[in-house]
Amino acid sequence: MSAALDTLKLSSAQIAWRAAQDMEDGAYVNLGIGFPEMIAKFQPEGRDVVYHTENGVLGFGEAPAAGEEDWDLINAGKKAITLKPGAAFFHHADSFAMVRGGHLDLAVLGAYQVAENGDLANWSTGKGGVPAVGGAMDLVHGAKRVAVVTDHVTRKGEPKLLKRCALPLTGLGCVTRVYTSLAVIDVEDGRFVLRERLPQLSFEDLQSVTGAELKIHGDVADLAVPEL
Repeated sequence: MSAALDTLKLSSAQIAWRAAQDMEDGAYVNLGIGFPEMIAKFQPEGRDVVYHTENGVLGFGEAPAAGEEDWDLINAGKKAITLKPGAAFFHHADSFAMVRGGHLDLAVLGAYQVAENGDLANWSTGKGGVPAVGGAMDLVHGAKRVAVVTDHVTRKGEPKLLKRCALPLTGLGCVTRVYTSLAVIDVEDGRFVLRERLPQLSFEDLQSVTGAELKIHGDVADLAVPEL
């Protein structure tokens, strides 16, 4: 099954594109370091999303073209950014006051594991992993909603969506929606609820690579994305 998934699953860019479509006009959003940063590239035209980064910038845009970087303008992942009109700079402490004060509508993070009750593990794979949880701990408890972008399975083909996380937790019961390479899944009442899936993939095949029971409430839409 894992070999078949490789031919079906969405690319990271396609997952980021799908997540970007749900960004609400006027929302204040923090994009986590790494994969989630790609979402800014796919902001729908005509929709104004205000992106926040922990190192002290509000109102940045997508990455500049190669060779046009200003390395005084970076995000928390040390990637070059552009600025939108009205962008603001502020102290690191003020940035975390925004996070902890509940001023962010959404935080989007990557994940190693997500549990059906919304627990998130995204900072350590054990010995030799990232040595500290960092700002993710603040984001998952300070933002009004937390979404995850991730491959549905690990490189070994093991489920990343589980009944319970086995790795150290970033936050308890914090995730509300997961965008994977195979599906869009909500966390509701301690259960995974399937909202969209790749039309080429049967429910049974999707369930076989998910480590917790998938519930269906209402219609399940096709997960449709452009070629990127």
